[in-house]
Amino acid sequence: MNYKSTPSSAFFFYKNVLRKVSFDTKLFGKELKKGISVLSKQEGIRLYNWAITYSKSQPELYISLNLID
Repeated sequence: MNYKSTPSSAFFFYKNVLRKVSFDTKLFGKELKKGISVLSKQEGIRLYNWAITYSKSQPELYISLNLID
């Protein structure tokens, strides 16, 4: 997978949204799922990988990652 390409503004938008809703695990999972569906496949994978890394500092968010189909 080529991670060398510059992420789109939508990718950064969804990262920002996820940071803002990280207080609520259900909302975090819902917004992550929405972001993955809107972004290209490559950026969706990148966003999911970012969410895994981000959830390491907030373990309660890891549960919401299981909501993603």
